[in-house]
Amino acid sequence: MKPQVQPPSFAFVAVSWTALLLGFAAYLIGVWNANMQLNERGYYFTVLVYGLFAAVSVQKSVRDRVEDVPVTGIYYGLCWLSALLAVGLLCVGLYNATLAQSEKGFFGMAYALALFGAIAVQKNTRDITATKPVTLEARLAQLREEAPKAPALNPAAASETPVRRG
Repeated sequence: MKPQVQPPSFAFVAVSWTALLLGFAAYLIGVWNANMQLNERGYYFTVLVYGLFAAVSVQKSVRDRVEDVPVTGIYYGLCWLSALLAVGLLCVGLYNATLAQSEKGFFGMAYALALFGAIAVQKNTRDITATKPVTLEARLAQLREEAPKAPALNPAAASETPVRRG
């Protein structure tokens, strides 16, 4: 049996998007303003995008398992490994960076806020989708798309077929 899902409140949806955008923007502004080489900026940007993707993948695979949607063990493990690697890469990068401690802390907190926001937005998106009522018209359209197509009749070939009478 599928667990009953409640739609998220408008306030929670708004706060989730705010957290994602604020964390993402603060992190990128920090990378832009930091005194570092272009390749370091690329590294920190890649770690951010990788972390956001990994966090959403973990949230989706965990939620799928809760809802009895089949998720292979290897995919589930790779999602968690990927999320841990993304956080680990940020930690190693910040540990080796020649930045002030306050800047390192800022990057860590902005990263954490962006990951939290991404997970919350993914959860809200899934909850909203799960609570939308399916109208009869939408279901009929879906069934029409899934139905096998009948072969098209060729009018020229149909006229050449002999017709038996009487």
